[in-house]
Amino acid sequence: MPRLRLKFPDRGQSVPHIDFSILLIGLLVLAGVLLQFRQVTEEVNHWTNRVERLEKQQQQKAAPRTRSTPRIKEFSQEIRKEITQANAILDQINLPWETLFDAIEHAATEEIALLSLQPNVASRTLRLSGEAKSMSELLDFVEALERELVFENVHLLNYKVKQDNPHRPIIFLLTAAWMQVS
Repeated sequence: MPRLRLKFPDRGQSVPHIDFSILLIGLLVLAGVLLQFRQVTEEVNHWTNRVERLEKQQQQKAAPRTRSTPRIKEFSQEIRKEITQANAILDQINLPWETLFDAIEHAATEEIALLSLQPNVASRTLRLSGEAKSMSELLDFVEALERELVFENVHLLNYKVKQDNPHRPIIFLLTAAWMQVS
């Protein structure tokens, strides 16, 4: 295999003027870019400060300087109403639903179809409406609810026999008070 001969440039072949001129041009471009960057950041800071000042002025103009007493009373009454509504909703959420449903399911039979449950948190009562296949089943359901530990004062408010239905179901409405569950 023949030998490979490489020739590197020596001092006599290099051109130092071109190297220095390219370095100088690069430094000039770098200096120009840094100057332009500095100008752009100063301009951005100027506009940012101006926007902040304008927003501050707008907030000062929008905010009332004097507050009138009737306006505060109006807001406080609105807030009180909202708090009352929120508390009513929380009372509805905090009902002992699981205990109530368990007691109703335990007392109900296949002959009883419950159609609605209407709790009244203030009086701690529950209105139940539904249909029963017979009067004896309805009365057994009322007695079974009365035996549940959760309920007291279970009363049948009204009932009506559906004459137009061949099975003659009894539509009923009853009320029950629930006791505090611990």
